[in-house]
Amino acid sequence: MAGRILERTFATVSLSVALASVTVKSSGLCGIPECRSSFSSCGFHLNSNIMSGSNGAKENSHKKARTSPYPGSKVQRSQVPNEKVGWLVEWQDYNPVEYTAVSVLAGPRWADPQIRNPAGRTGLVGRGLLGRWGPNHAADPIITRWKRDKGGNKITHPISGKNILQFVAIKRKDCGEWAIPGGMVDPGEKISATLKREFGEEALNSLQKSSAEKKQLEEQLHKLFSQEHLVIYKGYVDDPRNTDNAWMETEAVNYHDETGEIMDNLTLEAGDDAGKVKWVDISDKLKLYASHAQFIKLVAEKRDAHWSEDSETDCHGL
Repeated sequence: MAGRILERTFATVSLSVALASVTVKSSGLCGIPECRSSFSSCGFHLNSNIMSGSNGAKENSHKKARTSPYPGSKVQRSQVPNEKVGWLVEWQDYNPVEYTAVSVLAGPRWADPQIRNPAGRTGLVGRGLLGRWGPNHAADPIITRWKRDKGGNKITHPISGKNILQFVAIKRKDCGEWAIPGGMVDPGEKISATLKREFGEEALNSLQKSSAEKKQLEEQLHKLFSQEHLVIYKGYVDDPRNTDNAWMETEAVNYHDETGEIMDNLTLEAGDDAGKVKWVDISDKLKLYASHAQFIKLVAEKRDAHWSEDSETDCHGL
């Protein structure tokens, strides 16, 4: 959810870089506006190889964290070529831009800035729009059901022969693209509570409900979120807000309504950061923001659902 600042304790990465105190530094740029601290889940880009080491970056890895301008500002990062992303690659002339949004500077200083992004260089030091040094934790609830005909029968894809799976998607107000209704973990909050809260706020508009409506909604959500679930992904995500000292990590979890009865009793209604909300058929034709399509592909694989019309690549090649 936008504007939430984390207080969750995290382990400091044991790397010995010493960085200057974090302030706004123009580095030749002018007209840098005060940035609104946005903690929506928009911007994630899956990189499953990222935590295995930082000797270098693969061609398609760690890209979002090197894009310019930095979100919510006119700040241009120092350019970091693919071959010099990894910290183990010597680069004596590396001179990253330093930037922390005014809104973040106004908040508490969570920890020592002597910490480095496990994925490598981003071309920018400081916290940017992120409230914490090091990992900033988010949660992404993926709510699914089987697509059914008017008779209640599962619909299979004519080419792949697999059942079609649907998930709840929201259209982000901040970036205008369809995404999973996720957000940041609140201080002291368990991931399971974050997943349920974010789905309720963004896909069911729970914040605007009456007391009676909230009670009824909570009962239905409890049924859905108390079921067995699949942890689809957990760890670092390549995000445009990442810096050398602060980065996003998420846990994407799939809650599946096998019969569809639970979700039939819930009316989708956009709220919080969402502009629109709807059920979306899962396939490789999905155009979702950054890593979200890859999370959805993993769900299709785990549920043995339709993904691609090409049988040789259906749910493979991650």
